[in-house]
Amino acid sequence: MQDLSQPDITNEDVKASESQIARISRMEEILDKSGKAVRDLQEALDRYVALEEEIRELELYYTGGQWQNDFADDEAGKLPRDLRRGVLSEDAVFDFLTLRDEVISKYKELL
Repeated sequence: MQDLSQPDITNEDVKASESQIARISRMEEILDKSGKAVRDLQEALDRYVALEEEIRELELYYTGGQWQNDFADDEAGKLPRDLRRGVLSEDAVFDFLTLRDEVISKYKELL
């Protein structure tokens, strides 16, 4: 015997509103974009952590006096002309360290 108190409900009987469909579509889009951003951030953090010791070495080089000596020797023409010397530019290391500090600060604000 069929229970007549509860009518059979099929998918055709239940219609989602346009606003509900739009909301779900929007949330799906946010999930996709956010998921990719978080995965990219995780990969970047992993690369940064792997370089942390070398970054400290670069910072000590720049702030400890060796950079100034190497810079002066470069200005005096004592270094080979074909030596890559981007690290001796007056802004490269400073700009990098400043950007690193800004990124770390922004990350801490999120926590």
